[in-house]
Amino acid sequence: MWCRGFLQQTVRSISTSRQAGVLFDVDGVLLRGGSLIPAARRAFRKLLDRNNNFLFPVVFVTNAGSCQRHHKAQQLSHLLEVQIAPEQVVLSHSPLQMLKAFHDKCVLVSGQGPVTDIANTLGFRKVVSVEQLREHYPLLDMVDHNRRPKLPSSPLQTLPKIEAIILFGEPIRWETNLQLLIDVLLTNGSPGSAYDPQVPAQLPVLACNIDLMWMAEAPSPRFGHGMFLVCLESVYRKMTGRELQYQALLGKPSLLTYQYAEQLLRLQNYNRKLTTIYAIGDNLMTDIYGANLYNRYLGQQHAAVATTTKLVAQGTGSQMTMAVPEEELVSAAAQCRSILVCTGVYNPRSPLPSDRSDAVTESVFHGHRDLKLELDLVEPNHVVEDVEAAVDILLQQESSVTSDL
Repeated sequence: MWCRGFLQQTVRSISTSRQAGVLFDVDGVLLRGGSLIPAARRAFRKLLDRNNNFLFPVVFVTNAGSCQRHHKAQQLSHLLEVQIAPEQVVLSHSPLQMLKAFHDKCVLVSGQGPVTDIANTLGFRKVVSVEQLREHYPLLDMVDHNRRPKLPSSPLQTLPKIEAIILFGEPIRWETNLQLLIDVLLTNGSPGSAYDPQVPAQLPVLACNIDLMWMAEAPSPRFGHGMFLVCLESVYRKMTGRELQYQALLGKPSLLTYQYAEQLLRLQNYNRKLTTIYAIGDNLMTDIYGANLYNRYLGQQHAAVATTTKLVAQGTGSQMTMAVPEEELVSAAAQCRSILVCTGVYNPRSPLPSDRSDAVTESVFHGHRDLKLELDLVEPNHVVEDVEAAVDILLQQESSVTSDL
């Protein structure tokens, strides 16, 4: 159920002439680890009216995925000193609730935090965790000699055959997850069996959050789930000679995530059309790439040049088009403007990709394997110092739009 009363109160001050919405990344834009970036609170004071209502619809779009939406909303509310509803939060796994074709399949979930509960909340009814798999098949996880599980004194209840894999985020023990994921993939969902060199078809894999790195309190970015995916892809390719295929890649920069976020913005705006969406982030390969890809999609959609599938294939690799939500998401905004801040992954001392040679750009491309490197997709509309400066720009832009009406 939507918290309609709160959402209506949140956007009560939005006038018909202000048809903009704002998407905020979290890590590197508002937070560094668990600490608030000082500019964030100042920025949000500028986005509130005298009654503490947002001037524009606001949604927080983060590739984090180790918690539930209401927990992230509580954290942001506390740190920003602004009331944030769970319906204003999009986590990397949020769009999974629309992929209903998988909800009745037995899925293996990898990640950290309450991944089983998260999967259940999203609609998945038969969920097996990596830890459960490890307990049922104690001979599979053999890297850490001190952690080798003991054989159960009595037989455990047989687990159903795994029919799909959901990768929520980077796990804590990479060696355990890599081993058991490969076991499931190479036995077609029956890890207690020997590898089948002639597996007829690869199990569906749904991956959330493809960030190679993310910004915490450390001076330099830390490994993200995208780095774990690099390892999994490499091991799978080494053992099979084939590329690991994904049924869906979710989270930024996937179009499905931005379509879902626009839907939440419109719900705050009484389903009125948004003219401009401002997307503020710190990562060129996810925040900026995704916002620019969505802007391209909006332009082509309005011009009726390409379908969603063609556009996704053109911008992000054909494997990202296979999982289609049963409920149609309507994208009605005219444009999506990308704003890059310098408080997170992006290092302002490094040149933008468009300023580098093609050879250098290709060699340091931090996007996912299935992303196609297109320089215009990693070129932000604006580069600013921090989120307060980003809010200043969007307020200036919208003020000029209003004055022209």
